[in-house]
Amino acid sequence: MAQKSGFDFFGFGDKVGDESDVREKFWGTAKKAARQIPFMEELVAAYYCAMDKNTPLRAKGILVAALGYFVLPTDVIPDFVFGLGFTDDIAVLTAAITTVKAHITPAHRLAAKHALADRS
Repeated sequence: MAQKSGFDFFGFGDKVGDESDVREKFWGTAKKAARQIPFMEELVAAYYCAMDKNTPLRAKGILVAALGYFVLPTDVIPDFVFGLGFTDDIAVLTAAITTVKAHITPAHRLAAKHALADRS
């Protein structure tokens, strides 16, 4: 069983996914959210940054926690609520990406651009 990261993100305890949960659920959630998240390319770059073994542990932890919240099906505003479902996710992701943006490299951004082009 994968060990959880130890974050109690917004009081959700271990309900926020660990890195393996994020890897497993990211693309499905991203596809559902694509029209509602205006910075999808930056979000995908953050995903690649979080999965990069060279990303510092603190930055990786922040991103995995935020991405875990993003893939969590039940959160403060359920994702299925039309027009509002991803607003809490956007706030969490924006804060996390802003905090670690120095660690999101041009290589992460290029990988994101290619991944989104391949999936469209």
